[in-house]
Amino acid sequence: MYDLATRQHALALLSQGFSKNSVSRRTGISRAALRSWTERLQPLGQDPAAACPRCDRTPRPPEDPAAYAYLLGLYLGDGCISLTRRGVYSLRIACADAWPGLIDACAEAVRVVRPTNKVSRVRAQGCQYVTSFSKHWPCLFPQHGPGKKHERRIVLEPWQRRIVDAHPWELVRGLIHSDGARTTNWTTRLVGGERKRYEYARYWFTNVSDDIRRVCTDSLDALGVEWTQPNARNISVARRASVALMDAHVGPKY
Repeated sequence: MYDLATRQHALALLSQGFSKNSVSRRTGISRAALRSWTERLQPLGQDPAAACPRCDRTPRPPEDPAAYAYLLGLYLGDGCISLTRRGVYSLRIACADAWPGLIDACAEAVRVVRPTNKVSRVRAQGCQYVTSFSKHWPCLFPQHGPGKKHERRIVLEPWQRRIVDAHPWELVRGLIHSDGARTTNWTTRLVGGERKRYEYARYWFTNVSDDIRRVCTDSLDALGVEWTQPNARNISVARRASVALMDAHVGPKY
């Protein structure tokens, strides 16, 4: 690791027109390190391994609790955390290519929650993985553990519950954006003796985990949103007034 003064000196030489080869010979810094410093997204001087608010002597919530609540919803829906060979953790959230606005919103939430860490987008078939590396993802998402989320207990910590209670719509928006959808359903009814087609909007949240569905429905209850569970995995919001609330605060994916 190089200290800040060494990095600043090397970048100053590069800015004066010296090549990476000459700066490497003069300073002893590898060309790979010089290249990474000129291409890095985070500002010089910010430590990507900087301590998180949960690691302070007096743990505190993230600086932007609303962004955290949204990111928590995305993580519980389509996110995973894994330990890399370098000893840091990778947060990955799968976002379908069909929703470029969601991909941008996800990347921005990750950036706000961990501003000292680089955010990348890794392409896969039909989706992009919004990815960021940090030693502190398990501190921020203590629901991390071995195996799949639906195979282990998922319970919010008291500090997370306080954030969710203060920003319930952000959590619900993250859950719907990850594992939900706004759809238009239809049925028929008799009107004046004539059968007519009737369309209505509905929100769905689909997740295998009983605990994660409960996190969703607890927040819906707190917000006064009426919901039903038509089958084991799905939560439905179809009442007109409740759909109007969801439209005002969540909206369809984009």
